[in-house]
Amino acid sequence: MRSSAASWWVNSGFALIFGAAFLSTAFSQSLPGVQNGSAQQPQGSSQPSSTTSQAPSVDQQPISPEPGSGDQGMFVFKKQVEEVVLHATVFDQNRSLVTGLSKEDFSVVENGVLQPITSFRQEDVPVAVGVVVDNSGSMRDKRDKVEQAVLNLIRASNPEDQIFVVNFGERPYLDQDFTANEHLLQAALHQVSFRGSTALYDAVVASDRHLQQASNLPKKVLLVITDGEDNMSVETLQEAARKLEQANGPTLYAIGLLGGGMQMSGRSALEDLARGTGGVAYFPDSLDRVDSITRTIAHDIRMQYRIAYRPKNQNVRPEFKSVQVQARAPGYGNLTVRARSGYYPSEPAQ
Repeated sequence: MRSSAASWWVNSGFALIFGAAFLSTAFSQSLPGVQNGSAQQPQGSSQPSSTTSQAPSVDQQPISPEPGSGDQGMFVFKKQVEEVVLHATVFDQNRSLVTGLSKEDFSVVENGVLQPITSFRQEDVPVAVGVVVDNSGSMRDKRDKVEQAVLNLIRASNPEDQIFVVNFGERPYLDQDFTANEHLLQAALHQVSFRGSTALYDAVVASDRHLQQASNLPKKVLLVITDGEDNMSVETLQEAARKLEQANGPTLYAIGLLGGGMQMSGRSALEDLARGTGGVAYFPDSLDRVDSITRTIAHDIRMQYRIAYRPKNQNVRPEFKSVQVQARAPGYGNLTVRARSGYYPSEPAQ
């Protein structure tokens, strides 16, 4: 059981304060909030300092009153989008991963305007990963195989990846902060306290915030595993999707386990959350398939192309920017690119 003395319950506007066993990192301003779990961080473990925030990829400037063309007297956002980074996976007609493409094989279009690619590479780099696992009552007979599948993903990933574990039911709990220690991660996955409710959207939003605030690794991933539909969150699906679709946000992969009460609306929700970020949602018809899916996800992450560009229109409004990535190369037929479908520019600091 988790000790209430080791955690604080917070609502939006308050910072989460971890117990003495953790540094004061946070799932700050999460709704309904995240409680720190009981897994401990021993001395000498590989955990980055939680006091170091990721350098923002967007220069945030105050809102200034500047009349725009046709917008006399309106307030417009004055900020420079330094670089938009996309992580793209490419498949051929047989759904096989395509590697070895060059910068010239790709094109990026934002809001209908072709964008010059400023940097490009395909290499296996360390990733910040949040593993977010349903801890509701219907998961009781699934957790052993889920735990093993997640451990196999960890073993198939870059050894320098930094991973944290959130278990959620009616509330999300951070049961292990960032580490590369497999034993600590296994202990956190084994930290279960089955409850009836499923606050999926709250867990996703809080985990996304933790990725953004507590890791300086530029590439970020969320893996969400659940067998039910959200029935408890303060956040809505639309709010969760929008927060994931901020500039340079994480790629979300989801595994929806059947047999736990998941209806079509639950499947659609996971698909929506994943698709907008350039990820994918899987719905295995058997628990035995979960292990191969997590291995596929690990391989997908390591084989992605990193494509970056600076939007031509720098005085951007805080509205959704659609992005399309295409790939064409000699010797290939039709190539399919899976990448983020767009983003919301980060709002200026208040």
